Amino acid sequence: QVQLVESGGGLAQPGGSLRLSCAVSGFTGHYYAIGWFRRVPGKDREAISCIATSDDRTYYGDSVKGRFTISKDNDKNTVYLQMNNLKPEDSGVYYCAADFRTSSRDYYLWKGYKFDSWGQGTQVTVSS
Repeated sequence: QVQLVESGGGLAQPGGSLRLSCAVSGFTGHYYAIGWFRRVPGKDREAISCIATSDDRTYYGDSVKGRFTISKDNDKNTVYLQMNNLKPEDSGVYYCAADFRTSSRDYYLWKGYKFDSWGQGTQVTVSS
């Protein structure tokens, strides 16, 4: 069974940095893309960034462009999100998700991918 396990969340000051990690395990085959999503109470889930498996093309949401960087280590089956110049509005629960093209009903469509396998999330709080 596929598992995505996030780590690296915590408390940061405005202008500070955090690095999130997501380790993927328990799968055969491959995923088409993997990315990060944010959920804030009272708001819809927001796409933050993703990276395509085929060509490593990266995508970013408008709110994080120029501040966040996604990368992955294929040998470790791990994807990272480097978050710089953090703002209070970056606070939320960050979820890692991958496009395995399953029949899951819990999915998010973004940039042509269907993110359908989710981690448990990691809390990020940006506050002084």
